[in-house]
Amino acid sequence: MRLPWLDPRNDSQPFPSPEYALTEPDGLLAVGGNLSPRRLLRAYRHGIFPWYSPGQPILWWSPDPRLVLFPETVKISRSLRKTLRKGLFTITADTAFAAVIAACAAPRGEDPGTWITPEMNRAYVRLHQLGHAHSIESWHQGELAGGLYGVAVGRVFYGESMFSAASDASKVALAALAAQLRRWQFTLIDCQVHTEHLTRMGAVEIPRATFLQLLERYCVLPGRDGLWRLDHDLFIDLLTPAAPP
Repeated sequence: MRLPWLDPRNDSQPFPSPEYALTEPDGLLAVGGNLSPRRLLRAYRHGIFPWYSPGQPILWWSPDPRLVLFPETVKISRSLRKTLRKGLFTITADTAFAAVIAACAAPRGEDPGTWITPEMNRAYVRLHQLGHAHSIESWHQGELAGGLYGVAVGRVFYGESMFSAASDASKVALAALAAQLRRWQFTLIDCQVHTEHLTRMGAVEIPRATFLQLLERYCVLPGRDGLWRLDHDLFIDLLTPAAPP
């Protein structure tokens, strides 16, 4: 099967339907195009995201199943709850987006590679400047210790990447994001593909068809564009077990 190529000069060119994505590799849907804000937001609204390595053309994906986290069902482990009670981290939103994405792109362990290319970095910083991409930061003694970033469309948050330079720093950031999104009546955090770290915090796999139905329903609702700020009393929610859904 030949993959469709997207014209980099035509942001209005539609994506192929995700149902035509390959099963091997899982979810590969299209090639080419560009990373303009219009193209990226169109992709997210349709359950598609870019992911490619340096030297490759832009690759667009829509895997099946899809890993998602419902904000009201995030799991705060006993050890993470202890970390929260100790107040080791200060949590902020949209105060260090460029630093968070740079940390997410940094080499990890013995792997020198990264999928967050300079082109990707610039594209998401631009989305942040336009009020569509957001970061959550964990600070320890004034230093950035962890965080995450992603894109918001309507009442859906599409997580892109996270990093941790201190134990529990990224988990605290994710827990804070989920608590704030609950207050804002967001319904879904897209986690893209399976990881043990996210499943331990409550993420579950759902069929792509179900995921796309949720997007049709919730991406059209009024969202939260512009700079995000976390509620000052957010840790009350984090330390109080969520009610069963």
